[in-house]
Amino acid sequence: MTDPRPPYLRIAAEIERRITAGELRPGDPVPTTRAIAREWGVAMATATKALAALKQSGAIESTSRVGAVVAGRRLPSRATEGLERERIVRAAMQIADARGSAALSLRAVAAELGVATMTLRRHLDVESDFTQLLADAAFAEIDYPEPPPGWRSHLRVAAHLQWDVYQRHPWVPRLVSITRPATLPAMMAYGLWTLRAFDGLALDSSTRLHVYATLVNYVRGTAVNIETEAGAELDTGMTSKQWGAARLAVDRPLITQLTEPNTEVDLDSLFTFGLERLLDGLTIVMTPPKTRRPRT
Repeated sequence: MTDPRPPYLRIAAEIERRITAGELRPGDPVPTTRAIAREWGVAMATATKALAALKQSGAIESTSRVGAVVAGRRLPSRATEGLERERIVRAAMQIADARGSAALSLRAVAAELGVATMTLRRHLDVESDFTQLLADAAFAEIDYPEPPPGWRSHLRVAAHLQWDVYQRHPWVPRLVSITRPATLPAMMAYGLWTLRAFDGLALDSSTRLHVYATLVNYVRGTAVNIETEAGAELDTGMTSKQWGAARLAVDRPLITQLTEPNTEVDLDSLFTFGLERLLDGLTIVMTPPKTRRPRT
């Protein structure tokens, strides 16, 4: 049976196995991101997430001279706890996917798993908000391509990767904070991959951060409507296009003053149109005036 866990968790589990089996002992260096990418055939971002997950679980620690090594002291229950936490998060995601964010609670997850609510709390990281763990799990599903050349193409792909997460899980946008971002493995991996768009550009750190946050916030802000639209479609039995056609039949005199009869607007078209205009605007800060070229 195929392991359903994301690649970074499978890699982390294998390194955990090597530590438990004594193949890697306390103080031994653990595989670097480059070594992980080569051994497992994954992207550097996936390798980074695997090491971040191991560090979060307490399996490895950072040293000033060697880098990441097997931790000297480990909590004996952390490996089991990580597996349990993964099961809890997956159950919660299934509830949210099926019934929406309003149905999401620890009580609902406990009922789904057939355990007491307090049992769940023992397996959750007290330093991480439960909803942030869910958002991070959703971002962990991203399969990063090789970055395209050019900052505009790179940011466009990054925006679509984020948009796809929200399309699969419409409840996630409400869990993502722009001003208080979660420092969890998958979200950090998305940020690092996106920030590579600025490599080689003469931008100060403040500009880089503001461009990144503006892009993320645009995608998130548009995607907040996905869950609302899904609920409206369920209530009315009509897609947004069907609803628009029905309204055209009733309000034709008013609507025809605004647009042509066959013009269609939905969230995907709004997202794509707005994204391109945002990238147009970012050209002002991303490239010096003398080097600007027509967009591609």
